[in-house]
Amino acid sequence: MALPLPQGLVPTEVAFLCEMEMVTIVPRQRLESIPLLSGDTPALRPPHRAQMPLWLALLLKKQRRANIVPPAWLHPASLADIIHHETNVDPQAFSPPPPPPTRADGRTGRAKPLQENIRRTREQPKPGEDPRLAPPFLPSCTAESPAGYLPYHWLELAETLLAHAADDVPAASEVRALLRDLQEVRAAKMRGSTASLEGGGGVVVLRGVGAMELAESRAFVLGVVDGVRKLGASAETTRRDEEANGGGGYGGRNAGGGFEDSDDEMDFD
Repeated sequence: MALPLPQGLVPTEVAFLCEMEMVTIVPRQRLESIPLLSGDTPALRPPHRAQMPLWLALLLKKQRRANIVPPAWLHPASLADIIHHETNVDPQAFSPPPPPPTRADGRTGRAKPLQENIRRTREQPKPGEDPRLAPPFLPSCTAESPAGYLPYHWLELAETLLAHAADDVPAASEVRALLRDLQEVRAAKMRGSTASLEGGGGVVVLRGVGAMELAESRAFVLGVVDGVRKLGASAETTRRDEEANGGGGYGGRNAGGGFEDSDDEMDFD
């Protein structure tokens, strides 16, 4: 008999999905295009930069064929600004996600209405058309990504780069310390966000929360929601019992003129 699977994605699955994020590399050797299921990779011509999936960039890094260019948000100055925003500017909310990419006409790729998105997904893209992607599929981990914004896979990508390409990350020791502080701040904020669920009428706002943070906090948040639901059900049961006892109990009969009225009518003289 198969064991029941946990709800949602586990951290190992999230880390596996993170390997599909596009990163920027600087090739050290020439390499022709490789046909993949997701499309052909660009031909590598040193020293021109190219974008590759993280798993392929790590393979080339291990073979000493390329170096990985860390995204701008992984630099110490950017991480320090994000921590300042999380702790001082807006202590109650998470830092906003990266903005959508800018198109050639200067407008941002904002989401279209639902029916328009459904129609566009059913159609084949035109030659040369740049499809507008939405999180978590934005190119937010490349060297051109803006600083000061944490992408959807920020935690697992940072840990992967520090584990396998630490020599490509500037001030790696300082980045590790800042990531540890940022993770602690956001974890405390995630735990504190469940306080709004007291009373059963609150909503937890998860805008800007990363994939690994959701996977690690899912059990805690679901436990809090389940506890609040049980407390609400118990309070409702107690209220109904009190109403039932109040309508047919001793107090209700006194209020309706039962025993007290009969005692007043009796003459003991």
